[in-house]
Amino acid sequence: MPIVAVYVLILVAFFAATILLAATVKILRQYERAVVFTLGRFQAVKGPGLVLLIPFIQEMVRVDLRIQVIEIPTQDVISRDNVSMKVDAVLYFNVVDPERAIIRVQSYLPATNMLAQTTLRAVLGQHELDEMLSDRKKLSDDVQSILDAQTETWGIKVSNVEIRTVELTENMVRAIAKQAEAERDRRAKIIHAEAEFQASQTLTNAARVLSSIPAAMQLRYLQTLTEIGAEQNSTIVFPMPIDIMKPFLELLEKAGKPAGVNGAGHDHVEPPLAT
Repeated sequence: MPIVAVYVLILVAFFAATILLAATVKILRQYERAVVFTLGRFQAVKGPGLVLLIPFIQEMVRVDLRIQVIEIPTQDVISRDNVSMKVDAVLYFNVVDPERAIIRVQSYLPATNMLAQTTLRAVLGQHELDEMLSDRKKLSDDVQSILDAQTETWGIKVSNVEIRTVELTENMVRAIAKQAEAERDRRAKIIHAEAEFQASQTLTNAARVLSSIPAAMQLRYLQTLTEIGAEQNSTIVFPMPIDIMKPFLELLEKAGKPAGVNGAGHDHVEPPLAT
């Protein structure tokens, strides 16, 4: 046999052995698993580390167990109160059962993405705009729970869904701004009314105290006169309470009666009017 033919056979044998070795020996990383099929039938899930296969009889499919992140494209959503908006989100999931993830669904990655889009539109369409803006965390939890229940049969665990952006039209943004301004005006009027009510209650309590003690009313009048007198006013019209004049009237009444005369049958002397 010629030497060239021997070299060619050795080279072919080397390539054949290399291909056979590559088909037999597989090395999997810590986060990978191998779904092994023997003549098309499922045999086992192997890995990580070294995995040996029977060439041309067995084959395997690698499955990544790490958490994967999918950006849900912007979806046109109509809320329950007929408000049109655009919403996008982020989906976090990982494979927990490699066997079901390969056998139950053709391609779990696009299937999960499509299911997340339809679920997002369905869930948000059942809520009003105010709920989407103020209670976004609850809506994200609702979407996550629905997706997790539906993808469980695929061996997939949906760990989190985050609604990232809720985009409104310009007309709706202006309407929301007007609504917020009206709400602030309403709160301001309520606070002002409560302040007036509290002030009226305080004045009522003060009036009760002053009416129960006549001397307090007189002192209050005198204090008011002092405060007014401190300013440079030319004319002051101030009501004189009858309680201040009462002692003078009693003195005038006693002085008008004759000494040692009292009782009926005598003329009653009217006191002069106070001016």
